[in-house]
Amino acid sequence: MERIRFSGVSKHFSLGGRRLVRSHLADLFQTDLLKKDWLRRAPTKRFYALRDVSFTVRDGEGLAVIGANGAGKSTLLNLATQLCYPDEGEVSIHGRMAALLELGSGFHPDLTGEENLCINASLLGLSRKRTKQLATSIVDFSELSDFIEQPLRTYSTGMVLRLAFSVAIHTEPEILLIDEVLAVGDQKFQAKCIERMLGFRQAGMTMLCVSHSTDLLRQMCDRAIWLDRGQMVMHGALEEVISAYHSGVAPCVDSA
Repeated sequence: MERIRFSGVSKHFSLGGRRLVRSHLADLFQTDLLKKDWLRRAPTKRFYALRDVSFTVRDGEGLAVIGANGAGKSTLLNLATQLCYPDEGEVSIHGRMAALLELGSGFHPDLTGEENLCINASLLGLSRKRTKQLATSIVDFSELSDFIEQPLRTYSTGMVLRLAFSVAIHTEPEILLIDEVLAVGDQKFQAKCIERMLGFRQAGMTMLCVSHSTDLLRQMCDRAIWLDRGQMVMHGALEEVISAYHSGVAPCVDSA
């Protein structure tokens, strides 16, 4: 069963263009003051964050996404989570997804840890009843039982990330997206997070992983794609793609 499919996916952004507020004012009032040359439409260039990317991830597979900074890895994950949509092609997702991206976004500093836990779990698709059943386990994993009734503004950044990570991994996902999220506390807690994710992997969970840690990718993934300036230059067995990436030489791209 296919869990993730990208079919000819492209995502582009416009560079340059009009200065929106001043431009709208100029159009509205038609004044000479506002219609200076420096307010007119500038040449617009199209920047492709991804261009014609195709691949599939089947049930129980782990796929790594590697590439230099700016290669399009985060855009790919944002498309997979539907935080944005492709300008060309199609993205298909089949199954419950948990995304370990931007942990803690949406948390409110004036609410307690427990209140943020409940809201975040609801946003991630858990019912109120299921959240109540899992709350103790979530708090225990985060190791924040002494602080869970305190407002989030009293938490350190690491504590917020620990709570967010714990909520996300308890949402009973079928697909897990991972993007360099393991700065979630001290080394002991990081090791616990990795151990939990390895448990998911051994249980056959589908994973899409972005990481600069090849050791972690070797534990999580079977295959890899290599992105370079928005294009997929290689897709194949993990070790082959990692080796080619580090050597800087890519063979012909395999079919997705």
